[in-house]
Amino acid sequence: MNIWRRSYDVPPPDCTEDSPYWPGNDPMYKDVPAAKLIKAESLKVTLDRVLPYWLNEIAPTVKSGKKVVVAAHGNSLRALVKYLDGISEKDILELNIPTGVPLVYSLDADLKPIAHPDAIKPLSGRYVGNQDEIKARIAGVKAQTAAKK
Repeated sequence: MNIWRRSYDVPPPDCTEDSPYWPGNDPMYKDVPAAKLIKAESLKVTLDRVLPYWLNEIAPTVKSGKKVVVAAHGNSLRALVKYLDGISEKDILELNIPTGVPLVYSLDADLKPIAHPDAIKPLSGRYVGNQDEIKARIAGVKAQTAAKK
Protein backbone atom coordinates (compact mmCIF):
# COMPACT_ATOMS: atom_id res chain seq x y z
CA MET A 1 0.00 0.00 0.00
CA ASN A 2 2.88 2.42 0.70
CA ILE A 3 3.92 2.11 -2.93
CA TRP A 4 0.51 3.53 -3.92
CA ARG A 5 0.65 6.34 -1.36
CA ARG A 6 4.20 7.48 -1.95
CA SER A 7 5.48 6.28 -5.31
CA TYR A 8 5.65 8.52 -8.34
CA ASP A 9 4.05 6.44 -11.06
CA VAL A 10 2.37 3.40 -9.50
CA PRO A 11 -1.37 4.00 -9.06
CA PRO A 12 -3.60 1.83 -6.90
CA PRO A 13 -6.08 -0.45 -8.66
CA ASP A 14 -8.93 1.39 -10.38
CA CYS A 15 -11.89 2.24 -8.21
CA THR A 16 -14.99 0.47 -9.49
CA GLU A 17 -18.12 2.44 -10.26
CA ASP A 18 -20.07 0.55 -7.58
CA SER A 19 -17.60 1.69 -4.92
CA PRO A 20 -18.72 4.41 -2.50
CA TYR A 21 -15.32 6.05 -3.19
CA TRP A 22 -15.87 6.44 -6.94
CA PRO A 23 -16.32 10.16 -7.61
CA GLY A 24 -19.40 9.47 -9.73
CA ASN A 25 -21.23 8.44 -6.57
CA ASP A 26 -20.55 11.83 -4.96
CA PRO A 27 -23.17 14.53 -5.67
CA MET A 28 -20.36 17.08 -5.90
CA TYR A 29 -19.32 15.54 -9.25
CA LYS A 30 -22.83 15.10 -10.70
CA ASP A 31 -22.10 17.47 -13.61
CA VAL A 32 -18.78 15.87 -14.55
CA PRO A 33 -19.01 13.35 -17.41
CA ALA A 34 -18.25 9.83 -16.18
CA ALA A 35 -15.44 9.46 -18.74
CA LYS A 36 -13.59 12.37 -17.07
CA LEU A 37 -13.81 10.97 -13.54
CA ILE A 38 -10.53 9.53 -12.31
CA LYS A 39 -10.63 5.94 -11.05
CA ALA A 40 -7.04 5.85 -9.76
CA GLU A 41 -4.27 8.40 -9.55
CA SER A 42 -0.52 8.20 -9.09
CA LEU A 43 1.61 11.23 -8.22
CA LYS A 44 2.62 11.39 -11.90
CA VAL A 45 -1.04 11.67 -12.93
CA THR A 46 -1.57 14.28 -10.22
CA LEU A 47 1.40 16.29 -11.54
CA ASP A 48 -0.01 16.04 -15.07
CA ARG A 49 -3.21 17.60 -13.70
CA VAL A 50 -1.56 20.21 -11.41
CA LEU A 51 1.16 21.46 -13.75
CA PRO A 52 -1.12 23.09 -16.35
CA TYR A 53 -2.87 24.99 -13.56
CA TRP A 54 0.49 26.14 -12.21
CA LEU A 55 1.71 27.20 -15.66
CA ASN A 56 -1.52 28.83 -16.88
CA GLU A 57 -3.02 30.34 -13.72
CA ILE A 58 -0.67 30.55 -10.76
CA ALA A 59 2.65 31.34 -12.47
CA PRO A 60 1.29 34.31 -14.46
CA THR A 61 -0.29 35.69 -11.29
CA VAL A 62 3.02 35.42 -9.43
CA LYS A 63 4.90 36.98 -12.37
CA SER A 64 2.47 39.92 -12.25
CA GLY A 65 3.79 40.66 -8.75
CA LYS A 66 0.96 39.22 -6.71
CA LYS A 67 1.43 36.86 -3.81
CA VAL A 68 -0.47 33.58 -4.09
CA VAL A 69 -1.68 31.15 -1.46
CA VAL A 70 -2.09 27.57 -2.62
CA ALA A 71 -4.24 25.37 -0.40
CA ALA A 72 -4.58 21.82 -1.64
CA HIS A 73 -4.62 18.12 -0.83
CA GLY A 74 -1.27 16.65 0.19
CA ASN A 75 -0.71 14.78 -3.07
CA SER A 76 -1.33 17.92 -5.13
CA LEU A 77 1.18 19.77 -2.96
CA ARG A 78 3.71 16.95 -3.31
CA ALA A 79 3.30 17.18 -7.09
CA LEU A 80 3.79 20.94 -7.10
CA VAL A 81 6.89 20.93 -4.88
CA LYS A 82 8.30 18.03 -6.92
CA TYR A 83 8.07 20.28 -9.95
CA LEU A 84 9.29 23.47 -8.26
CA ASP A 85 12.24 21.87 -6.49
CA GLY A 86 13.07 19.35 -9.23
CA ILE A 87 12.77 16.45 -6.79
CA SER A 88 13.60 13.09 -8.36
CA GLU A 89 11.08 10.27 -8.66
CA LYS A 90 13.15 8.34 -6.11
CA ASP A 91 13.40 11.15 -3.57
CA ILE A 92 9.72 12.12 -3.76
CA LEU A 93 8.95 8.71 -2.23
CA GLU A 94 10.31 9.94 1.11
CA LEU A 95 8.75 13.43 1.08
CA ASN A 96 6.10 13.92 3.75
CA ILE A 97 4.27 17.26 3.89
CA PRO A 98 2.67 18.10 7.23
CA THR A 99 -1.01 19.03 7.13
CA GLY A 100 -1.92 22.66 7.78
CA VAL A 101 1.62 24.04 8.00
CA PRO A 102 2.30 26.97 5.65
CA LEU A 103 5.23 26.41 3.30
CA VAL A 104 6.60 29.67 1.89
CA TYR A 105 8.59 29.81 -1.32
CA SER A 106 10.59 32.76 -2.61
CA LEU A 107 10.95 32.58 -6.38
CA ASP A 108 13.32 34.31 -8.75
CA ALA A 109 12.22 36.07 -11.97
CA ASP A 110 12.05 32.71 -13.74
CA LEU A 111 9.93 31.27 -10.90
CA LYS A 112 12.75 29.03 -9.71
CA PRO A 113 12.88 28.57 -5.93
CA ILE A 114 15.41 30.53 -3.92
CA ALA A 115 16.54 28.21 -1.15
CA HIS A 116 15.76 29.46 2.34
CA PRO A 117 18.41 28.72 5.00
CA ASP A 118 15.75 27.04 7.18
CA ALA A 119 14.41 24.86 4.36
CA ILE A 120 13.99 21.19 5.19
CA LYS A 121 15.58 19.29 2.31
CA PRO A 122 14.73 18.43 -0.40
CA LEU A 123 12.49 21.51 -0.32
CA SER A 124 13.69 25.07 -0.94
CA GLY A 125 10.73 26.69 0.78
CA ARG A 126 10.49 27.31 4.51
CA TYR A 127 7.76 25.98 6.76
CA VAL A 128 6.32 28.73 8.96
CA GLY A 129 6.42 28.03 12.69
CA ASN A 130 8.53 26.26 15.25
CA GLN A 131 10.87 24.09 13.20
CA ASP A 132 11.13 21.34 15.84
CA GLU A 133 7.33 21.08 16.01
CA ILE A 134 7.14 21.00 12.22
CA LYS A 135 9.73 18.21 12.05
CA ALA A 136 7.62 16.28 14.59
CA ARG A 137 4.53 16.79 12.39
CA ILE A 138 6.46 15.55 9.36
CA ALA A 139 7.45 12.46 11.37
CA GLY A 140 3.77 12.02 12.26
CA VAL A 141 2.81 11.98 8.59
CA LYS A 142 5.57 9.44 7.93
CA ALA A 143 4.29 7.29 10.81
CA GLN A 144 0.78 7.29 9.31
CA THR A 145 2.23 5.87 6.13
CA ALA A 146 4.30 3.29 8.02
CA ALA A 147 1.23 2.14 9.95
CA LYS A 148 -0.61 1.35 6.70
CA LYS A 149 2.03 -0.93 5.20
